[in-house]
Amino acid sequence: MKFESDVLIIGAGGAGLCAALEANKSGASVRVLTKEYPTRSQTCMAQGGINAAIGEGDSVASHIANTLKSAHGEADEEAVRFMCSEAPNAVAWLDSIGVCFSRTTDAKIAQRTLGGASAPRACYAQDYTGLKILHTLYDRCLSENIEIINDRFLLELLRSKKGEICGAMVLNIRSGEVEKYSAKAVILAAGGYSRIYHKNSTNSTASTGDAIAVAARVGAKLIDMEFVQFHPTALKNSSILISESARGEGGYLLNSKGERFTNELAPRDEVSRAINDEIVKGEDIFLDIRHLGEEFIDEGLPQERKLAKLYENVDPVHELIPIKPVAHYTMGGIEVDHKSQTNVSGLFACGECANHRVHGANRLGGNSLLEIVVFGKEAGLNAAQFANSRESCEAVESKELFIDTLERFKNEIDFYEKREQIGDMLYEKVGIVRTKEQLKEAYDEILSIKEQLPLMGVSDKSKIYNSNLVEFIEFRNMLDVCESVISGALAREVSCGAHYIV
Repeated sequence: MKFESDVLIIGAGGAGLCAALEANKSGASVRVLTKEYPTRSQTCMAQGGINAAIGEGDSVASHIANTLKSAHGEADEEAVRFMCSEAPNAVAWLDSIGVCFSRTTDAKIAQRTLGGASAPRACYAQDYTGLKILHTLYDRCLSENIEIINDRFLLELLRSKKGEICGAMVLNIRSGEVEKYSAKAVILAAGGYSRIYHKNSTNSTASTGDAIAVAARVGAKLIDMEFVQFHPTALKNSSILISESARGEGGYLLNSKGERFTNELAPRDEVSRAINDEIVKGEDIFLDIRHLGEEFIDEGLPQERKLAKLYENVDPVHELIPIKPVAHYTMGGIEVDHKSQTNVSGLFACGECANHRVHGANRLGGNSLLEIVVFGKEAGLNAAQFANSRESCEAVESKELFIDTLERFKNEIDFYEKREQIGDMLYEKVGIVRTKEQLKEAYDEILSIKEQLPLMGVSDKSKIYNSNLVEFIEFRNMLDVCESVISGALAREVSCGAHYIV
């Protein structure tokens, strides 16, 4: 079998683009496939900053300690130590390639304090940090002539007779044709799975856990899937994210009585539970940044003002912002080693779909952007080295792809209604606070819906840009992910970070 590229990367968010740049730098031929356009990646939603202990009074040791404390004993200390130690280099690299960080009066990179941090550690670019990092990485990839192919949806991974990964089968969304891409190494960097909670999530509609589901089907191990982080401050009616930077800059959380009821800069799991407790009591919850002043808000938090005005019709300069906690980030994912390699030969993973065990049971704000840079580059380097040592591999293709079976599906049940039903059910029963009984009910419901899948299907029979087809395959992936999340929650009988059971 002739390889079309040394390294094939699935996903063009921050992690995928960092991997592409590093693999390319290592001399590998690189191809990137992405379901959406790179600049629409979930990375752009990481608004608050990227952690690095570069300020006075801070230290790498403190960064490590804060991360481990937030992880509730579920992180790998060696991996955390590596990530935090590499943080200053990661920020320096981003600065060197043109990320336009906000600056202090003496021209240093500006930093703010996010939840769980013992010092102002998050290097930021107003409240658009992830967006500006993503656009810079994309520009850099274009300047390096790295091939990025849009509108390609991962269907399955190609394996040899020995079970080694040697490429991928994807759907060309534009044409409706199935395409085959061979490679010496494959890196999955296709994001997390918070969208299983449907409208109760800050994530884009693309965050459906596709890479995780596909990886599991070829034997990749999934770990800690039950750890789903709920962000404390999403807009009440739309679930649009209001960045932690708003609290990092001094915003208050208030209940209907105007009372502050929690430490706004505690770790996210604690703040979300405190808000949930107030909501259970019948309180409405608000974020208050009025005291920061219009000039400060327009300079440091312009996006938050715009989002509140656009989606809630409130101006946070003068009014309270109604908020609620919703699913935001998934700590679980594909298990990888210190080289970002999975237990399946030839398959690497990085970013939110991977689990490097640096977040444990609760991720610190500012550590997600750090992870995608540090481990994205590691994945690219190690995949390139793996590819360089590999000669040939003959793929054994599946006799029938899932997409080929759809013509036999009866389409009697509307899967869109089921998708919405699942989102609400998960938010209620596999949410911020869980009970054993609720988890069992949720698990049975998911299994029942999986059994009904052949009675659902695709009503649109066209080939070109068939979103109905893509969304149904996503739905199938989401069901597999839901089963893994709930089975993990049932197996973990003691509360731990984002998994809080009563």
